[in-house]
Amino acid sequence: MNILIQNGTIICPQNGRITGCDLLIENGVIRRIAPNLGTTNATTINAAGKYILPGFFDMHCHLREPGFEHKETLASGMRAALAGGFTSLACMPNTNPAIDSAATVQFITERAKQLDLCALYPVGAITKGQSGKQLNDFLTLKAAGVIALSDDGKPVADTALMRQAIQSAAKAGLIILSHCEDQSLSADGVMNEGITATDLGLRGIPAAAEETITARDIMIAENLNLPIHIMHVSTRGSVAIIRAAKARGTHVTAETCPHYFSLTDSACRGLNTAAKVNPPLRTADDVTAIIEGLCDGTIDVIATDHAPHHATEKSCGFESATFGISGLETAFAVVNTFLVQPGHLTLETVARKMALTPAKIMNKPTGTIAVGTPADITIVDTNTRYMVDSAFFHSKGKNTPFNGMNLTGVIEHTIVGGVLKYSRN
Repeated sequence: MNILIQNGTIICPQNGRITGCDLLIENGVIRRIAPNLGTTNATTINAAGKYILPGFFDMHCHLREPGFEHKETLASGMRAALAGGFTSLACMPNTNPAIDSAATVQFITERAKQLDLCALYPVGAITKGQSGKQLNDFLTLKAAGVIALSDDGKPVADTALMRQAIQSAAKAGLIILSHCEDQSLSADGVMNEGITATDLGLRGIPAAAEETITARDIMIAENLNLPIHIMHVSTRGSVAIIRAAKARGTHVTAETCPHYFSLTDSACRGLNTAAKVNPPLRTADDVTAIIEGLCDGTIDVIATDHAPHHATEKSCGFESATFGISGLETAFAVVNTFLVQPGHLTLETVARKMALTPAKIMNKPTGTIAVGTPADITIVDTNTRYMVDSAFFHSKGKNTPFNGMNLTGVIEHTIVGGVLKYSRN
């Protein structure tokens, strides 16, 4: 399929804005970027008033298959990704069985090829069964196709084992994605420790539960002079720890998620289980710190931590409800509404944090718009305002605290490998 995109503004995180040029895709590759391109052998997309961005790369999502298909399947998750402008996904290993064997990796990669929707890269479990007891064979997992390593959903509590994991991952040419949570501090908490939790009579999770492990894992990586990636940053303290480590030259990258710069723990009032997530929604001061971290480069990546659940797992009491937000389909709109429109970030910076940088961390050749590069493209409208209605999500998971909220920004088209995979209309 050849595609000609006309009249839009190209946003490249490396080359800035390109106006007055068309973009021609041939055989899965960007072939020309020039004014007034014309061809009779291409599908034409009129992108007037729209922005042409590199396809988003979500380096942190949960697709649930195998084992939890009632929550999500690879098919429904990847369709949700396309509707959210994502052309590449890295799926977490907390499936059943966990992604801790070559057989499970191959099942996921082969199923993804059959579906032929977007690029899908499994993240292998650090420990067998995510038990935190014994490291997996990282070389075998890499050979099977894993792109990184994590026990996300659980921390690696044993400090010596985490140190060994960082060393072994580096030898295998993989990076550790760290879920930072001291479970002796988070214990049975269900939301952020603070005034809201006290008012609701709920057990709180202190910021220190995240910050202690953030500091620990950065210190280990720094001591070894090896890289580490910190997942789902939610607190001011974590931002400060990461900022200071970067100033020292530590090889640390970090991500946050849309809900951490747009919502506070007050979203849990009314015992709203859709706002129950781990790490929990924090305070207004934490939200400010997350935005500051995004602006000054402390936080490198915006990921979704897409965590779909069946309705019955959220329609119970707050303490019993599962943690997680279904985030693929609202991510860009939240970013645009809370970061771009207020002037915190430019679209160029958004393209860097949602496309180029995650691709670089995961060692993939996407995330930019240039002649000769893979044609993974997302076309967005930054002006259209709409009300979120999760009933229309492609994901099986309808669990979102943004349901009923008015957001601005929609995905018009998603192109993967030069093939038009999603159009809004």
